[in-house]
Amino acid sequence: MPTLASYLSDPRPAVRLRAVMAAGTTPSVDELDVLVAQCAVEPDLQVREMLTWALVRFPADLVVPRLLDELDRPEAQARSQALHTLSKIRDGSVYPEVAQLLGDVDPGVARTAWRAAVLLAPEDARPALARTLAVQLGHGDAETRLALSRALAGLGADVASPVLAAAAEHRNPDVREHAAETARLLEDPDAGSALALARARREVALGRTRSAKG
Repeated sequence: MPTLASYLSDPRPAVRLRAVMAAGTTPSVDELDVLVAQCAVEPDLQVREMLTWALVRFPADLVVPRLLDELDRPEAQARSQALHTLSKIRDGSVYPEVAQLLGDVDPGVARTAWRAAVLLAPEDARPALARTLAVQLGHGDAETRLALSRALAGLGADVASPVLAAAAEHRNPDVREHAAETARLLEDPDAGSALALARARREVALGRTRSAKG
């Protein structure tokens, strides 16, 4: 009889998706490690989302320790998926471990850590989180900048406004510009798409200018 592991080795995403859905519908401790391991290697986004759904259905005291172990894996996808799933479980006790990945060398992992940290940080840790995130203002591509702006905005005006006010006085114009973009997002949460488009256009224009000079 085929096992969950054999279904997850099938090259067809639809087969893997159905297998994960079945595993989450009737959670079995015997399959927990298989599901966690698949998170690190699953290439299909929809299947990865189903993996998160399935893992959330397990008792937190069983799945959370396994996900914390994944945060130390060398594979970026393993770390990112673990962070994403922990953010769905909403166990605030894991915030210290999540916070350790706020400066991850992989931009995708860092972005996921920002989102997870905002959801998991206790009230007394949120001002320090805002200061840590603000250090990244002005860095990264359009996707990373928007993710950081959304994370800071997610902390709320009371927490984010002081660090944005300080960043608005920074000597680096990129930091000042990013702080202004984030402040606009705080005032209008729907402005994110417009900010991302404007930033992408500026990056394209800058790339063309550099090419012309070269």
